[in-house]
Amino acid sequence: MNSAPQPLYRQVKEHVLRQIRSGDWPTGHRVPSENRLVEEFGVSRMTVNRALRELADEGVLRRLQGVGTFVARPSRQTSLVELRDIADEIRSRGRVHRARMTARGRVPTTAVLHQRFEDASLGHLFHLVLVHLENEVPVQIEDRYVHPQVAPQFFDQDFEHVTPTEYLLSITPVSELEHVVRATVPNATERALLELGIHEPCLVVHRRSWSWGRVATDVTLTYPASRYELRGRHRTSPTGTLDGVQHAAS
Repeated sequence: MNSAPQPLYRQVKEHVLRQIRSGDWPTGHRVPSENRLVEEFGVSRMTVNRALRELADEGVLRRLQGVGTFVARPSRQTSLVELRDIADEIRSRGRVHRARMTARGRVPTTAVLHQRFEDASLGHLFHLVLVHLENEVPVQIEDRYVHPQVAPQFFDQDFEHVTPTEYLLSITPVSELEHVVRATVPNATERALLELGIHEPCLVVHRRSWSWGRVATDVTLTYPASRYELRGRHRTSPTGTLDGVQHAAS
């Protein structure tokens, strides 16, 4: 358990985030001035400025010079691979989406998950596994962990009718995404869920998303390579780079 006190700027950030999460500060709400926050927390103006600046960089707040600081409208997608709801993708092709739940519950946080969520104090996470079908043919296994403080009512939802992506986007903004894509040979359970032959490969997308300055969800999406493709198209600089996107090989 990490009991070290938070830095002062983090305490100011958490205060702002609590107000937004609770609904007391909705989209467009004007945040108290730096002077008022300095008085409320008894910290320096530099500390308050850092907290608000980081929240603006994360897409949580919008700062207008000479006007004030406001709660930003949630952002739904970013960079390299879009954050799209698979149900919307399937329906856009004129086909029928259905989801089948295979696992659901609260799980203790392992050392690996502490690292993935960048939070050593987390005691448990929400976990579910869904199989998504297109015209009754399985096309994706969704294996998802969710931070309970980001979505405390997560398991009150019927995820066979509303996808986790759709629900999470409706309650919290996405400030950052990380995607790792690889090819893999599915194990016996994955082959059974996706109704694959013994030698059929899969594409796997491992994705983390950040909301309110913390990792909100960690999800592994497994696709049968013979039935699905991943595609992206983006504007680039003349040298072929995307601003703010880091590329790594592993």
